[in-house]
Amino acid sequence: MSIVPAAVPHTKWSRVVLIAIAAASIVGVVLLAFTWAGITSSAKNIPLAVTGPPAQVQAMEKALEDKAGGTFTITTVDSRDAATALIRSRDAYGAVVLGQAPEVLTASANGAAVSQILAGVAQQLQLQTNQAAAAAAGPAAAAGHAAPVAPKVTLTDVVPLAASDAKGTGLALAAFPLAFGGMIGGILVSLVVVGNLRRLGALALYSILAGGLIVLVMQGLYGVLQGNVVLNGLGAGLALLGTSSFIVGLNALIGTAGIPIGAVTTMLIANPISAATSPMQFLPEPWGAIGQWFVPGASTTLLRDLSYFPDANALFPWLVLAGWTLAGVVFTMAGHFRNQEVVHIGGSLDAEHTPATAA
Repeated sequence: MSIVPAAVPHTKWSRVVLIAIAAASIVGVVLLAFTWAGITSSAKNIPLAVTGPPAQVQAMEKALEDKAGGTFTITTVDSRDAATALIRSRDAYGAVVLGQAPEVLTASANGAAVSQILAGVAQQLQLQTNQAAAAAAGPAAAAGHAAPVAPKVTLTDVVPLAASDAKGTGLALAAFPLAFGGMIGGILVSLVVVGNLRRLGALALYSILAGGLIVLVMQGLYGVLQGNVVLNGLGAGLALLGTSSFIVGLNALIGTAGIPIGAVTTMLIANPISAATSPMQFLPEPWGAIGQWFVPGASTTLLRDLSYFPDANALFPWLVLAGWTLAGVVFTMAGHFRNQEVVHIGGSLDAEHTPATAA
């Protein structure tokens, strides 16, 4: 007698509709996450230093406010050296030096968008200088003097990008392997390694190896990263460890659901507001500042500072990465103790504490 297998019942139409709606909703969320920050960003609040004669400085500030209101946050300094120091510490993204030798200082290492805007400022300043010289030519000729010659406005790149990454695209691309690598490491360790201490050990080893590999490729092979190799390796490794330990910690604390929560937090929330492709000031407020509290934003800022702005205060991104790492470790250990139970052995007077780790 042959056995006929029972037919699998068809999926209900109501369930089919719900699945289609859910899948379309996921696509919409992903689309918004990866396009919202770029489409809604605009040039604003660029920190700019201005120095020169007080009257010219006031006129320059008024001109910038009238023609580009909100684009710049202006700080007045005493000298060109002071302006240069602010640029090297990333307290200013550029500067305008007024006087007999007008000059616009830029730092292309901050990104091509800011450099293009400051190049436009230099062109506008040259136009104003030419107009002022032309206006003074008539009175000078009437007085029998030679017509004044408009000085040439110099555009100086104080902190240029490396020749191997002249457009800065490589530095922006370096953010993706850091975010994706940390996420993959956390997922694999959560699924494959058993035992919380072993998981933490695997994460530490993975971060060292993967961080070193990223620096080897991005600095040794492509020349995208600059500066101290050891510090770059530590920064990349801590970025990977911050993301991966957070995912492992969530998995230990709340179970399998912690893995997608950690992945979504990294790729769909933190990564779009990391300011990897444009300054954080360009993002809608307050998302640019919020993005610096997550691993992708902090790691992007840290590697840029280590590569091009050694005078910048990099304490904050170091602390952010260390904080996410510590949170992952705490979650992992909390999950370990949460999954222990007390086993009562018959005939004994006291309860023997025997760890029973959940799968």
